[in-house]
Amino acid sequence: MAGASATDDSSASTAGMRDDDRSLSGESLSEWRSCDQGESGSPSTSPPFWDTDYDDDDPAGPKPSELYGRHTWRIENFSKEKKREMKSEPFEAGGYKWYILVYPQGCDVSNHLSLFLCVANHDKLLPGWSHFAQFTIAVGNMDPKKIKYSDTLHRFWKKEHDWGWKKFMELSKIQDGFLVDDVLEIIAQVQVIREKVDRPFRCLDRPYRRELLRVYTTNIEQIYRRFIEERRNKLTKLIEDKIRWSSFRAFWSAIDPRTRHRMSREKTDIILKVLVKHFFVEKEVTSTLVMDSLYTGLKALEYQSMGKKGRTKIAELDELPAPMVNVDMDIFVLAGDVITLLERAALEPLPCQPVSPKDDKCSQSRMKV
Repeated sequence: MAGASATDDSSASTAGMRDDDRSLSGESLSEWRSCDQGESGSPSTSPPFWDTDYDDDDPAGPKPSELYGRHTWRIENFSKEKKREMKSEPFEAGGYKWYILVYPQGCDVSNHLSLFLCVANHDKLLPGWSHFAQFTIAVGNMDPKKIKYSDTLHRFWKKEHDWGWKKFMELSKIQDGFLVDDVLEIIAQVQVIREKVDRPFRCLDRPYRRELLRVYTTNIEQIYRRFIEERRNKLTKLIEDKIRWSSFRAFWSAIDPRTRHRMSREKTDIILKVLVKHFFVEKEVTSTLVMDSLYTGLKALEYQSMGKKGRTKIAELDELPAPMVNVDMDIFVLAGDVITLLERAALEPLPCQPVSPKDDKCSQSRMKV
């Protein structure tokens, strides 16, 4: 589902387009931050299902781990390198060949290291080919907490067979622990996206998903917090408007119980489609990790509704606030009186969340002269 939605928006070339005109894959933001931002010890609002994998017992189709690949490239004597561009050895991920392309002195920019992920032998592939992929490129550091990550989601095809960052990092910063014995270590992780209709969003290999979470948890929580706070503000204004709120209460009380029961329920897939549409339309998705978290949140809600305690970390559900929604088979059901729930949604404080500075950079296509 996530892959299909994004693919529809990413079929146009980025050549000659302004940054704000690019589609989802081109506009995906690279989150450039240190690993220790996700491990600061600050309270997290993430659901307790991020490390679980519900596809282990599903024999149909390739598993996420089979569509994942990792490659480490060590460039020796980097400070003495005079080549304009360098290519790594090809490596495989998801049944396709890839390579890393680096510009030691920058690609169409100065004083920056440029890095790109490229499809190998793209000119020999069949017409109409395309690979939708999530990928991360990182530059290693002597201090493992200072590794520099850039992460994005992109559909590779004939006119966009390479994608990455012209301004991955400033050359002046490379000397700050990123060269060890004049060796620069570049790590690429690639996840080809092939969604399953009955298991949406579960498209990342579990260790890769866990690593991304460690780096980007704060950013994802900020995205969801903005989403919730926007709607809380609208609801608060409604409740504060005494005339409108009293009219709504009178309207709801006048409805017969059977109709109220029916209006308090909705199919799960309808709710999920609305959420997916919002995040894609608003271009909040920087990676499949955001959509993946929606699905894990749904799983947490399902297990909380069923009261199951068998899986790892399920006990943490006891510490969560009482849910406003229960899941009954494939139906979302409001957990209580609508009026009470609306007041609670508007007034109940949100969990505390740490705020970290962002250093966003747009991913872009490498445009050759």
